[in-house]
Amino acid sequence: MEILNLNKDNFEELVLKAEGPVLVDFWAPWCGPCMMLSPIVDEIAEEKSGLTVGKVNVDENQFLAIRYGIDSIPALLLFKDGKLAGRSIGLRSKEELIEKFGL
Repeated sequence: MEILNLNKDNFEELVLKAEGPVLVDFWAPWCGPCMMLSPIVDEIAEEKSGLTVGKVNVDENQFLAIRYGIDSIPALLLFKDGKLAGRSIGLRSKEELIEKFGL
């Protein structure tokens, strides 16, 4: 499954207007825990059909980070029908994330 590169120009269309759940990974290239979480997010994207997954580089997209109250990364937000339905901050295992978000 393709992982979307999200930014302020495409976020509304790809996340807020999406049909089905969208998991959004807020990350930065200098963030060690983000680098450790990235392959876990990739695995979830590959294994869960019907789930759209996208990533937001907070250094390049501060507007989105501020808009969604991201003050610590990695942060995963789950959107359903355009509404925020769940949030996870910090490094978590795949099993924890699947359980937390009901994936």
